[in-house]
Amino acid sequence: MTGSKSRCLNSISQVLLTLLILRCLQCHSRPHSYNSKPLSEISKEIFKYSDIAQRIINLAVYGKAQNRSYERLAEFTDTVGNRVSGSKNLDLAIKYMYNALTRDGLENVHLEQVKIPHWVRGEESAVMLLPRNHTLAILGLGSSVGTPPGGIEAEVMVVESFEELKKRASEAKGKIVVYNQPFVSYGETVAYRASGASEAAKVGAVASLIRSVTPFSINSPHTGWQWYQPGVPQIPTACITVEDAQMMARMARRGQRIVMRLTMGAQTLPDVDSYNNVAEITGSKHPEQVVLLSGHLDSWDVGQGAMDDGGGVAISWEALSLIRDLGLRPKRTLRTVLWSAEEPGGVGAAQYFQQHKANISNFDLVMESDLGTFSPLGLQFTGSDKARAIMKEVMKLLAPINVTSLEEHGEGTDINMWMKAGVPGASLHTADQRYFWFHHSDGDTMSVQNPEELNLCSAVWAVVAYVVADLEEMLPR
Repeated sequence: MTGSKSRCLNSISQVLLTLLILRCLQCHSRPHSYNSKPLSEISKEIFKYSDIAQRIINLAVYGKAQNRSYERLAEFTDTVGNRVSGSKNLDLAIKYMYNALTRDGLENVHLEQVKIPHWVRGEESAVMLLPRNHTLAILGLGSSVGTPPGGIEAEVMVVESFEELKKRASEAKGKIVVYNQPFVSYGETVAYRASGASEAAKVGAVASLIRSVTPFSINSPHTGWQWYQPGVPQIPTACITVEDAQMMARMARRGQRIVMRLTMGAQTLPDVDSYNNVAEITGSKHPEQVVLLSGHLDSWDVGQGAMDDGGGVAISWEALSLIRDLGLRPKRTLRTVLWSAEEPGGVGAAQYFQQHKANISNFDLVMESDLGTFSPLGLQFTGSDKARAIMKEVMKLLAPINVTSLEEHGEGTDINMWMKAGVPGASLHTADQRYFWFHHSDGDTMSVQNPEELNLCSAVWAVVAYVVADLEEMLPR
């Protein structure tokens, strides 16, 4: 009886000990707290940052840091150039940024390894043979297969929509399908770039050419990634200019027969090792909790990648520099991540999420700039109603530069998975009417960037990141 009682007490003790350990582990992994104070108290707390916000703005826009982000970006893009996923230039860019962030005196500068796609464009050309001789400007689309060595010579079929393609499916076999879809919006029209090849292959086409996804063109093709659908034959695909797509549509309406020779040396090589660049300002009170700022380091293999997404990279670096220069250290860690391989579909960011999602409760806010660094208008935000109310108060601190708007729906390929998992997310919204003029084209160069606009974007990025990271409590989920 005594032995049984002793074993029972031991079992109970073991259970209690186990529960205590689990409780301790939960407490250790749980964030300090999500914001539970009344909004009126939080508003007063945020208002106290007015002086600090003004100091950041003064330094970025009027002070010693004026034009610094522009000069850094210009030196980077002029030195490295474009940097497509898997390329030697992207490797050079990663090393360049690692050294630059280290020299800048930021903390915990390091690289986190990822595997990324390696697609190579190769030599490519498109020549109209009938009804007249004409050489087209083309850019193969990412992940496209190449043509046979001698190219493809075939008649052209012009359509303006997927619906028209389906209606005329019996005409498509053995032809090169040319999409002359009108530009409605990037979000809607990009479906032709992403899926045009597979839709054409389903009806027997031998190749597809997609009118560039842009509202404005000076005979400039715009590239981008495309995805082959499983179980569908893979055919070569490239983008052509708006002008050539419209010309061939006019020819087709006149009943003229169009014949073209397409040659593409594109190929997909094995995935390669790459890295996400990381730099921080370590939090003073809750270093395990993180406000993340980001842009993507890779670009397309045309232009300089100065706008997409050199600008996002520059302000995500500059925000930390501004805060460091002012001797500020927020309660939580500010972490800048420069993503690898965003253009093939957020590959580097997806792996980062898998590597860090165990600590998801410690991510306070994720921020991404990937729609240009033109004159800032505000932020787009995804989060709970209370988090939105708090962010509106934070944005009031930017009244001196008239950037107070907080809009719906934070955007960004690299932060979407965090937002879907419940982490508040913000993206920079700028006067981006010209963004898709230059997007994924040879026009994406430093000439698109404006130093004054980069100063303002840097100030917005730094003020928001610092204040959120320094509040007593995390943003509510």
